[in-house]
Amino acid sequence: MDLYQLETFLAVAEEKGFSRAAIRMRRTQPAISHAIHKLEEEIGQPLFERASRDATLTATGKLLRSFAERLLRLRGETITALEELRSLERGRLTIAANEYTCLWLLPVLDEFRRDFPQIGVTVQRSLASQIPDQLLERAVEFGILSFRPEDARLHAIAVYTDSVAFVVDPKHPLAKQKQVSIRELGTQNFIAHTVASPLRQRVIETFARHKTPLNMGVELPSLEAIKRFVARGQGVALVPGLTVQPELARGELVQVAVPELKIARRLWLVHRARATLSHAGLAFLDIVKALAADRGHPFAFRSEPLSVPAHHRPPGLSK
Repeated sequence: MDLYQLETFLAVAEEKGFSRAAIRMRRTQPAISHAIHKLEEEIGQPLFERASRDATLTATGKLLRSFAERLLRLRGETITALEELRSLERGRLTIAANEYTCLWLLPVLDEFRRDFPQIGVTVQRSLASQIPDQLLERAVEFGILSFRPEDARLHAIAVYTDSVAFVVDPKHPLAKQKQVSIRELGTQNFIAHTVASPLRQRVIETFARHKTPLNMGVELPSLEAIKRFVARGQGVALVPGLTVQPELARGELVQVAVPELKIARRLWLVHRARATLSHAGLAFLDIVKALAADRGHPFAFRSEPLSVPAHHRPPGLSK
């Protein structure tokens, strides 16, 4: 039994005749009769009263009609749903990001939701070290990372350039200085993140190279907690510049330049290299590209080939 047979059966039942059903379906009457005969053979029972001239349904035919109508209605709903998906009237976008990289995502999602309000969005908070595996396992469609994954199965697009910011509270003695040397930071109490990262290791190595103590008296589990603790005057911190823009604008924190700690890095939008992206995913890429063109630096949209071995990977801010 196939949908064509059911469609033919319903046409005969609704038109109350084989000839009228043939006209409606633009088929010959013998073709209509053959389809009904084959359907009856499969079911094992007649569907129409043979003595009737107006295609009166048998008990079996009446039962089949209700199910056939439901099946064809479901087919129509399926076709409509697929068309809506292609036209971005429905669908879901899944993205993995961490506390830091999610901040880049907010203005992008703002634009995306303005253009495609019917598309659902799920942003899954993940450790950056786990995002490449989540992409390869197809758990998410996109990931946002602060390092370039050195895996040929993944395609990465540079979307933002950020730098490390040394921040203090407004009443801190260093807040009045535009610039300090790393050696002046040897007596400071640094509020650090509990999760080890390439950035943390690079900072430790930089302090060691300048023979300066790095006192990490407090370690907290989130960037938000670190910023709040620094604002309370409990220490200083090195954080991604993107994460402190609101606090700097409101005067809750002050950024002081440290020439020896000019650490810049990129944020990368990553997806599977050979993936067939969803219609929502392709639309999302278009929004990212348009945002970069509209706002310019530090936003970007550049695909770059792999060239650096994994053990030489530039430090990032992964957590």
